[in-house]
Amino acid sequence: MMKQFTRRDFLKASVIASSAVLLNACKPSGKSSTSVPAAELDLPFEIADDAVNPLNMPEPVSAEGVFFSGGFGHDYIQFAADLFAKVHPGSTVSVEPIQGVGEKLRPRFVGGNPPDVIDNSGAGSLDFGALVAEGQLTDLTPLMNAPALDTPGKTVMETLFPKSQDGGMVSGKPYALNIAYSVAGIWYSSTLFQEKGWIYPKTWPEMLDLCETIKSAGIAPWTYQGKYPGYMSFGLLQGLIYKKGGVQPMVDIDNLVDGAWGHAAVVDSLKEMYQLAENDYIMTGTEGLNHTESQAEWLKGNAAFIPCGIWLENEMKDMIPDNFNMVIAQSPGDKDACRAEGGEPFIVPSKAKNPIAGMEYLRCIISKESAKYFAVNVSSMMPVLGGTEGVTISTGMQSAVEMVEKCGENVFPGMRYGGWYSDLSKEADAMMGEMLTKRITPEQFVEAVQAMADKVKADPEVTKFTREK
Repeated sequence: MMKQFTRRDFLKASVIASSAVLLNACKPSGKSSTSVPAAELDLPFEIADDAVNPLNMPEPVSAEGVFFSGGFGHDYIQFAADLFAKVHPGSTVSVEPIQGVGEKLRPRFVGGNPPDVIDNSGAGSLDFGALVAEGQLTDLTPLMNAPALDTPGKTVMETLFPKSQDGGMVSGKPYALNIAYSVAGIWYSSTLFQEKGWIYPKTWPEMLDLCETIKSAGIAPWTYQGKYPGYMSFGLLQGLIYKKGGVQPMVDIDNLVDGAWGHAAVVDSLKEMYQLAENDYIMTGTEGLNHTESQAEWLKGNAAFIPCGIWLENEMKDMIPDNFNMVIAQSPGDKDACRAEGGEPFIVPSKAKNPIAGMEYLRCIISKESAKYFAVNVSSMMPVLGGTEGVTISTGMQSAVEMVEKCGENVFPGMRYGGWYSDLSKEADAMMGEMLTKRITPEQFVEAVQAMADKVKADPEVTKFTREK
């Protein structure tokens, strides 16, 4: 099922946010621009003269980009590089796809020769908090205040979903550009549910009842990305917590408040999740599977539910059965609420050879033209207003938009400790895996993760960050 996604729809999808506050202008110095006048550029859209090279990027330039290649694939990154080359004839950005960003790029930061622009995503990404604390990242204020590439009269910030960049802000300054609007939740096949007469549960008791029905039909109710159990946190747990206690318990966890992991909303949510393990509602062998393997089992019909972000559809596009019709839903609870925010953070190292070129590449990738390509070819959203005008979207993306619209003001951002405190993130993910295999109880989960949070808080070598909401 496909539908046209209009600008009005996109605006509805951002109802969670109030008006964004523009950052103060700050323009870098550089050599005189040799940009070709806008009228002479072979582009599929109109571009104003002041939007050709507003960052005063020295030209020509050969910039280096290194990008995580995961659920969104890599074609959209190349598309933005091609757009960069059209806007700046004679200049290029290389696009190297990698995985294990932290392991492969950390030595280059230490050596003082990092790439000009990086997609810092995926398992094993660079420690964002540490990079900011060490002065390794470029303040992206000039980018945010530069004219947008293909939206005349608007700055880059003015073209973005309000609040979509909050996760990349530290002390009021942007150090990462979130190029995706990441919606997370629980996925299932609407075709399967229609065939079986199953209705997606509104409450947790209804979820358990449906799991028993699914199990009786010879299908595992749940699977998850076994080797990366953190998927169960952002796909299910955080929604359960919000519906019980609002955003404050998660804010307290991020801010390392004493005893935050022991909040009733957190403990009760963990106990609900534990019931999936207790009742054998999780597919046998799940813990040994990586993300694509577990997702493949789900697509084969061996499990009914799987947690993931909106990138799932594109990541598994070559394996999706005909008429599968995947859709995303919110965590069960007594009110409508879902997790959605800016994601897929791109960064520009401060010690890169061409940091201005890195920012200029980001201006291209966050353009309306790039957003349209992303929607059609990646089946996902960029946080660009009007970024899907005149294009069609998939059933998965359509369901994500509808879920966000339905949740209204109860669309909340995910917890941020994962990007701020790597040791705490690793411990929480590990304990999630232990709990979902019944090796520890929810109470033991809380004890272990709280102990790590206390350790991080007490460590003077760890830079601390604060989240307001």
